[in-house]
This record gives sequence, structure tokens and C-alpha cells, in this order.
Amino acid sequence: MNKLAFALLLAGTAITPLTPAFAQSGGGEPPIIVTGRADPGDPQVVADARARLSRTPGSVSVVAAETYEDRAVIGLPDLLRDVPGVLSNKRYGEESRLSIRGSGLDQSYHQRGVLLAQDGVPFADADGFSDFQKIDPLGARYIEVYKGGNALRFGGAQLGGAVNLVTPNGRTAETPFGLRAETGSWDSWRGQGHASGTAGALDFYAGVNAFRSDGYRQQERSRQARGTLNLGYSFGEDSEIRAIGYAATIRQGVPGALSLDDALNNPRFAGAGVVARRQARDLDVFRGSLQTRLRLSDALVFEGGVYATQSDLHHPISIVIDQDTDTQGAFGRFDLAGELAGHRADLFFGAYYRQGGTRQDLFVNSGGANGPRIGDAVQDASGLDLFAEGRFFVTPQLALVAGGSWGRATRDYDNVLAGRSDAASYDWFAPRVGLLFERGDVQVYANYTRSVEPPHFGALTQTNTSGQLFVPLDPQRAWTAEIGTRGRSGAFAWDLTYYRTEVHGELLSYLPEAELPASVFNAQETRHQGIEASLDWTLLDNGQGRLRLRQAYAWSDFRFVDDPLYGDNRLPVAPEHQYRVSLRYDGPHALFVEPFVDWRMKAPWVDYANTLKAPGFALLNVSAGIGLGPATLFVDARNLTGKAYTAEFAAVTDARTASTAVFFPGEGRSIFGGVRVGF
Repeated sequence: MNKLAFALLLAGTAITPLTPAFAQSGGGEPPIIVTGRADPGDPQVVADARARLSRTPGSVSVVAAETYEDRAVIGLPDLLRDVPGVLSNKRYGEESRLSIRGSGLDQSYHQRGVLLAQDGVPFADADGFSDFQKIDPLGARYIEVYKGGNALRFGGAQLGGAVNLVTPNGRTAETPFGLRAETGSWDSWRGQGHASGTAGALDFYAGVNAFRSDGYRQQERSRQARGTLNLGYSFGEDSEIRAIGYAATIRQGVPGALSLDDALNNPRFAGAGVVARRQARDLDVFRGSLQTRLRLSDALVFEGGVYATQSDLHHPISIVIDQDTDTQGAFGRFDLAGELAGHRADLFFGAYYRQGGTRQDLFVNSGGANGPRIGDAVQDASGLDLFAEGRFFVTPQLALVAGGSWGRATRDYDNVLAGRSDAASYDWFAPRVGLLFERGDVQVYANYTRSVEPPHFGALTQTNTSGQLFVPLDPQRAWTAEIGTRGRSGAFAWDLTYYRTEVHGELLSYLPEAELPASVFNAQETRHQGIEASLDWTLLDNGQGRLRLRQAYAWSDFRFVDDPLYGDNRLPVAPEHQYRVSLRYDGPHALFVEPFVDWRMKAPWVDYANTLKAPGFALLNVSAGIGLGPATLFVDARNLTGKAYTAEFAAVTDARTASTAVFFPGEGRSIFGGVRVGF
């Protein structure tokens, strides 16, 4: 398979020096790279998003719906595949990993360390623990990716930053009406439709999405339905109020993790006892928000809102977990632009508050049904973030940036069955300084930012024998230095960033030297550093067609620093090198063909002791489509060589002594196809 990867790379590099560097123009899918000025082919709503994110003195990306709408999309790995530095691999169904710059590396299920949101409203519970299945993978007009401390606009101070999906409305939807139908491997089917429009000051968007699949593995069958309603009313100049509602019902089978041998040689096996236990994750979700944007003056804009979410979970695995979770919150942010002492300046400041509770019941798994009760607990959490960031242009091209956030989080836990309770609170301040230089379409940026992540309930309430409910954990703290450049020149658009993070008390799933009875504990010192690079190269752009080479590369060097047990070992899970490359041709009649290679160049470690590696791999995929009037026919073929691989796995302490049944096998050769109609 590596030979195929090299062949595509060589083909791209061989074409490059023989092809004139034509100026970039519209046509084909838009780039993901933010530059100081909009791309000529951007829809207006995407151009506005790029302009807003270009104010950030750090690495950010915008992923327009046009970049993924003509291929199969199951979850975040399909949405964010071209964003360098984002580690997102599928485990099963829509369950995946989401890690940015090494955030949440210990998580073998769900997600932490990155704020996952829609229209600024978090998908996470009040303690910061997120669920991937709540997302509608085809429900965004575009996606904003803020890496690391660049997510300050959302408050908080996560190590990984934020991913924000922005819902279409009646004024920004691609088309007033749209229909989509697709089918493919594993008896997969999807139907989607939307309607949108305006009536004077009113606008509306309504979308539905239904998906079913038997899945690649045993016990992976899923049935899902989602709906979104976005109602807006505009008044005055650049002012509106908007109500957004979202609901989903999700029935997802849960296959188990396997040994490396089974993952490579018997990948469709669900795992011992999984089918008998009828493992599943059944979830009902309701979300609503009321938001407003008010232009208070030529220089001042306010954006804010309130929201509420409610989730019901039935989750039979080795035990049965039943949860009823309610979360509410409010946020507000002011944006001010003008002059200070005769120099251009701007400022945003605001607050974010959330609170919520979970009633959790645990039962013995009796063939997928609730057996005897073994747990009854109530979890309540809250969080408050106050944040601000300002830019002062000492010259027309150079801005100095300063800001920060103050945060407070609380955790209250009541074990009703045991008659015990515990509580904790955390306070922090996370400052930030930076600079941004811009000339034409080129920007150079740098920043130095602190991040803080308090532990969530899953880490605090581990089984322990210390006589207290909460494991004694500290918040994870880190300082990140970042420097980079982004821009466009002729046929090239690029984004190149280097970062280095010194982490204190990283929350990792390992046993420290003290042998305290916990699976998640604070490491002493760790270091995360890396390079994130992306390059769009328009090799050909004329009346006959357009040829574009897109490359994304990430170097990730995450390791302990003088750890008493692990020395300077590398942290597991994250590959040191990850490279993705596609060569896309857009021709007449909206024809496109795009071969794509995903290459994990070097085997990553599985354990903290650095004794076991997961094999590297290279996957060849091809997407293609053609327009027929208002319709687009598309096909998406994956893993064409049938490579046996495992992209996702959990970390273990020492593979020589710990169980290594932690691997999720990659899917075999598959093909999906469909039709999308817009009118």
C-alpha cells in the first residue's frame, strides 16, 4: 500500500514543475485555509467566516459544506479530514476520537479537551464531557476550527481549542430546497432534505436527516433520525433574533475493542460477550437556543443567547448505564472596533455560563436489559468563563494582541445508593499575548497562551479505596507557544504552524509511581510540540478544467519529561507523522475526480512504557461526481486495496502486563454513492 501512496505523491510532484502557476479562481470545492482576504470562489457566508477568523493570531480553519457534501459523511473524521493537527479517527458508527494538539489522548470513548459546539452552544455536558452522536454530520453550513488558545471567543481555556458547526438559515443555505439520497456498503442508507427561504424580515430553515446501516462489524447496527429548525427575524441594520431547535433519536450498536491480532485478522468480530450483552448506545437529544445579534453602533456589536439541552441515554455495555441529563447556559459577547490614540484597534469581551445535572442509574446487564441496580447517583456541575481579547495596530500591518480568561468550575456528586457525597471547585486565570502581521494576502502570527482543564466526573468518580468519592485530581495546566504563517500567492494557499506546549498535571489514563488506585491521574510534566501544515496548489486552472493538489501534514511529538516511571517516553495513541494528500480534477458539467491517500507513516505507541506499537498504514480512496442540471451524482470508494489496519485504539500502561484488547479495526473495502439535488 505504501507503494500506492508514493505513486500518488510522485504523480503530484512530477506534474507540478511542468505546469504553469495559474492564478487561483472559483470552481471546485473551496479551500479550508483562512487567509487575510476571501477566496474568489467562496460563498459570501463562508467568506465572512474566514474574514472573522483571520483576526486570530494563531491557527484556525474554515471547512465549508461544499468540501464534503459530495461524498459519504458518517461523522467528524469525514468532516475534518483535511484540517492538519486534528486527530479524528473512527471507532465505530459515529463514535470517534477528536484530539487537537494532543488533547484528551487518554480518552478511549467520547471526548474531552476540545469544545465541540453548534452555533456556539456546546454539545458537552456542564462538566465538559462531550458526545459525538449528538452531532448532525450534514447539518452545518460551515465549520470553524480554533486550535488551542485560539478558541478564546468561546470562553474557556481548553488545550485543544474548539470546533463550532454553524447551522444554515434562510439567508445562508446553499439552495432554497435540497434533497439527498445515498446508499452503500454494509447496507447503509441515508435520506436528507431541507427547505429554506425568506419573507421580508423573516427567514427559516428546516432540515431532516435519516440514516441506517448494519455497520462493518457485528453489533454495529445503527438507526438515526435528526431534525433542525432555524427561525430568524431581522430588524434594523445588521441585527436579528434567532431561535434554533434540534432533536435526534439515535440507536447505535456498540462493538467491543479487540486484540491487535483480531483487529487485523478478524476485524468484523464484535468481541467476546458483546452480542450476548446486546451492547448499544441509545440516545434521545433535544436542544434549543434563542440567540441575538445587535448592532448597537457603527463600532459595536453584541451577540448572545440562552440555551437548554436534554438527553436520555440507555447504554448497555458490561453493565447498563441509564442517564437523564439536563444542561442550561447563557453567553454574551461584545465586539468593538475603532481607533485608539490614532491607531486601528478592536476588542471583544464577554461571558459564558453553563450548569447542568445528570441522574445516573447503573444496573447489571441482563442480556441488554436492566438487571439488579448497582448504582444511583446525581451529578451537578457548573462553569463560568469571563474572557476578553484586544488588538492594537502599532502600524497598519502589525497588531499586538493581549487577552485572557478567568474561569470557575464546580462539581457536586451525590451517591444516593451509598449515602455519600463529595464536591470540588476550581478557579483559574489563563492569559494570552500575541502578534499578527498582515501584508496583502499573507499573515504571520505568534501567541503565548495558558490553558486549564478541570477534571470531569468520569475522572473524579473512579472506583477507589481511599475512603472518599472523588479521586484527588488537579486541573490540567499548560502553556503553549505558537508561531506560524498563512496566506495565498498566485496558485498557492498555505497554512504552516509550529507549537510547543509544556503541560503540568496532564490527565492521563495510567498508574503513577505512587500506585494510587485510579485509572486517570495527573502526570507530572509532559511536552506536546508539533508542526501543522497544509498546502493547496492549483496546478491547472483554465477553461477546460481545474487541477488542485491538496496536502495536509502533522508532526506530533508528545512525551513525558523526566517522569519517575516513564522517563522521556513518548505518549501513546497520537501518530508522530500523519500525511493526507488528494489530487482533484474539476471539469465541465461539474465533473470531479479526486483520489485521496491517508498515510500514517510511522507506527504509534500503544502503551506508556513504549513496548507495543500499532502498525502504520496507507489507505487509497477515490471520490467522483458529475452534475446533471440541478442534480449531482457522486460516488465515494474507500480503502480500495482492502488494507487491514487499526487507526484507533486506547492507551495502556505497559503492554507486557496489561490487557491489550484495546484496538478498533479499520473498515474494509467499501463504496457509497448517491444523488444530491438543489433547486
